Amino acid sequence: MSRKPSSDLGRWEYAVQALIFIAVVQMSVETIPGLGEPAYRFLFWLEQVVLVLFTIEYIVRLVRADNWRKYAFSFFGIIDLLAILPSWIGLGFDSRIIRSFRTLRLLRVLKLVRYNEAIQRYHRALIIAKDELILFGMAAGIVLFLTGSGIYYFENQAQPETFSSIPESLWWALITLTTVGYGDAYPITVGGKIFTFFVVTVGLGIVAVPTALLASALSQARNEELEARKESEGG
Repeated sequence: MSRKPSSDLGRWEYAVQALIFIAVVQMSVETIPGLGEPAYRFLFWLEQVVLVLFTIEYIVRLVRADNWRKYAFSFFGIIDLLAILPSWIGLGFDSRIIRSFRTLRLLRVLKLVRYNEAIQRYHRALIIAKDELILFGMAAGIVLFLTGSGIYYFENQAQPETFSSIPESLWWALITLTTVGYGDAYPITVGGKIFTFFVVTVGLGIVAVPTALLASALSQARNEELEARKESEGG
């Protein structure tokens, strides 16, 4: 059974999540043109309040941590720092881009206790399928390059601007292999169309294989978790 947090800790975490969503909404609304001076002034002061609260929360986490260095250099510790540091050092220029790091704090939603087991299961699944995923990634990279090279040789003379080089053709190869197909680049020669048919067929496997690998690994991770739980209860 998963351990439930204390009521104080639960209220603390949910308050932090609410603050994160307020910050994200504030940053998004701020980009709407023509809101008027009162609205922009309100959003500005709301941002200052959120910044102060985030800073206080970061300091409290540092103080309460058993090992403050471990927290400060942890994944979530770095995200917490990136959420406040750009706003403090961003004086004198438009810091909206670097303030977008604040949206990374949405990842803290995943740290709620109710999702810990699921996160650990995904982590275990990635470890189980690591070698297969790495091998597949290398193979996919090779296929991507061969696809970009192939469409270049088929279409370069017919469309010298769209397929001007192999690096330029890699964009078409990427969106075709992933079956996205934006339509901004497409073959017009007979050879290019036939080549595209085979590329799209391969692309279906490009999408399906990692999904199947991860699904299988998740199933194995869940089975291992259930077996460990049974052994724990039996012992």
